[in-house]
Amino acid sequence: MDKITVIGAGNVGATCANVIAQKDLAKEVVIVDIKEGIAEGKALDIWQTAPIMHFNTRVKGVTNDYLATKGSGVIVITSGLPRKPGMSRDDLIKTNAGIVKEVTEKAIKYSPDAIIIVVSNPLDVMTYAAFLASNKPSQKVFGMAGTLDTGRYRAFIANALEVLPNDIHALLMGGHGDTMVPLPRYTSVNGIPVTQLLGQDELDKIVERTKKGGGELVNLMGTSAWYAPGAAAAQMVEAIVDDQKRIIPVCAKLNGEYGLKDVYLGVPVKLGKNGIEEIIEIDLNKEEKKLLTTSSDSVKSVMKVLDDMKLF
Repeated sequence: MDKITVIGAGNVGATCANVIAQKDLAKEVVIVDIKEGIAEGKALDIWQTAPIMHFNTRVKGVTNDYLATKGSGVIVITSGLPRKPGMSRDDLIKTNAGIVKEVTEKAIKYSPDAIIIVVSNPLDVMTYAAFLASNKPSQKVFGMAGTLDTGRYRAFIANALEVLPNDIHALLMGGHGDTMVPLPRYTSVNGIPVTQLLGQDELDKIVERTKKGGGELVNLMGTSAWYAPGAAAAQMVEAIVDDQKRIIPVCAKLNGEYGLKDVYLGVPVKLGKNGIEEIIEIDLNKEEKKLLTTSSDSVKSVMKVLDDMKLF
């Protein structure tokens, strides 16, 4: 691919750009930010690792110059403000939806065919905001959540079992956060169901820790995570650039799948050069279906908050 753009030069955006560059996924990665010098500095720092890490992808940083992003095949949106003390959820949605709307419109002006991956929070509703702003088909606009959540879940299971994280195959669905739908039935270690290796109590604790994975890191560091979210977004970019047809959970717009409609929710998809090539419907039992519906209702209520703001 000729060019990939990462909007937002914060910790997540810079990490994402760094991983994309190290994997040599494009001729050029462009990092865009509104704060003078930040994107330029981080891009220069990453580029100076090229001779050390043996990659050839050029890394460029710009301040508000969307012309530099022209012709991008993939755009990753990480911009937005963290929630500040005293700020309501609705305030956060309004602020970040305004930012996501503006950067999406500017970016697609120069890259009308680009696939958009959203990382900004609150994730599900910001993906919806980018979809509305871009006026693109829903298979070209989706969010990064399940890839990160599954990564955390697999890492915790690897600790509990003292096995290689790579040997663990897992799936999570639903909203990003407390309404996440854990699927231990679809979790295995090299083909062995995890339910045969871990007791219910231990699995429940791991699921609970995964749901609150972001919060645990905020409590430890005083700020949100960046290594895992940045790498997760880069993995999605890789699946698109290399047309891997990889099956991973992403935040996608459902149009009747799982009996749900007009909602952005984490589901397994096949990811390739056209974006979401297929939404995969797995068999859910009664309890799992109930959890997914609850998750959908929760996300829909937040989407309605955005709709009522009449920003679009």
